[in-house]
Amino acid sequence: MSAEFEQLVAQFDKFQSQLQNVDDRLANVGGMQDELSRIEATASSSDRSVTVVAGPGGAIMDVKFTEDALRQRPDALSAALMSTIQQAVAESARKQATIVEEHMGDDLNLVDQVLETQAELFGTTVEEMRARMDEESPSRPSAEPSDDYSERSVLKSADEPQRPQPPQPPAPGGSDGDRFLKNLFDDDH
Repeated sequence: MSAEFEQLVAQFDKFQSQLQNVDDRLANVGGMQDELSRIEATASSSDRSVTVVAGPGGAIMDVKFTEDALRQRPDALSAALMSTIQQAVAESARKQATIVEEHMGDDLNLVDQVLETQAELFGTTVEEMRARMDEESPSRPSAEPSDDYSERSVLKSADEPQRPQPPQPPAPGGSDGDRFLKNLFDDDH
C-alpha cells in the first residue's frame, strides 16, 4: 500500500506542477496580447521600389512607392506589390508565432508549423525560411512630408488632416421639405 500511496503522491505532484505551468502561461496572456498588437513587419521588393508594412494578423498598415515604381509597367508594379505584400504578411505571421511560442511554450511548435507552411507556399525550404527569420528586417523610413509624393504612403495616415468634404448638391426635385409640402398639398384629404 505504501508504494501505491507514493505513486499517487508523485502523480498528484506532477498534476500540480502541470497546473502551475498552465497558471504561469495564462498569467502572461495580457503581455502576449500587448506584444501581438504591436507587431510590425516590413518588406521591400527586390529593387526597393515597393515597401509594405504589415501589422497584427497581417493587416496592411502602409504601402510606399518610389519614383522607380511609378515608371514600371502596370503588370510589373502589380506583381511587385503582390509579392511584397505576401512577404510582409508572412513575416508578420512568423513574428506572431514567435511571440505566442515565447509566452505559451513551444509544445505546439508553432514557429516550425508556420515555417513549414510558408516554405511550401513560397517554394523554398524551412532552412531558408528560418534564415530569413533571422535576418534583420528593414526599418520604416521616416521621411518628412514634402511636395515629393514618390516616397509618400498611398494609404491615409491617421495624422493627416482631414480634408473638408464639398457640400452635396441638392437632390433632384428639391429638398425633403419641398417634397413633403408638395405631397401634403397633392393629397385629397
